[in-house]
Amino acid sequence: MITREVKINNSVGLHARPATFFIQKANKYKSTIWVERGERRVNAKSLLGVLSLGIVKDMTITLSADGVDEAEALDGLCELIANGCEE
Repeated sequence: MITREVKINNSVGLHARPATFFIQKANKYKSTIWVERGERRVNAKSLLGVLSLGIVKDMTITLSADGVDEAEALDGLCELIANGCEE
């Protein structure tokens, strides 16, 4: 299992459309992927879970992945976030 912290830099955070792009990207990987904010942790492949975290601009979240493509998964998701979630 690997973990990375990432800062959300797009204007609306992981809400609605950006969250959908994030979920679609997460679902391309075989690994189990988690998003953590504070004490809460949700499945990164669950739209309702990710939306329930209320992730906004400039917030730092933790991504964790465990599985055969864990490094590739976190690289891809971190890149998506760095690019503003296709906003």
